Amino acid sequence: MIIQIFGTNKCKNTQKSLRFFKERGINIQFIDLTQKKISKGELENIQNSISIEELIDKENKIYKNMNLQYIDYDIKEVLLNNPLLFKTPILRYNKKRVSVGYKPEIWKEWINNN
Repeated sequence: MIIQIFGTNKCKNTQKSLRFFKERGINIQFIDLTQKKISKGELENIQNSISIEELIDKENKIYKNMNLQYIDYDIKEVLLNNPLLFKTPILRYNKKRVSVGYKPEIWKEWINNN
């Protein structure tokens, strides 16, 4: 079982998700969004499980500084160009299951069904 975690080192929920899996001895692949963007293919794969509207963090300072609340925009394009606008953490299990945010109840289900 390998879990991919997309997030940032400064995000408290990302830190908690990393700790959750490490405490259970589960291999994780951490992708730091400050270092690497989510590719178009990865985003499309994530979208198979989660709507794109759920992925953008409308409470983020960057979102507000870009005035995105006042304009029409292509969410996919904005996220691909500004990876720090993603709600984090984004977790992928088996490249088919996805969760956004701190959701230990979902992760426990993944572990139990492995």
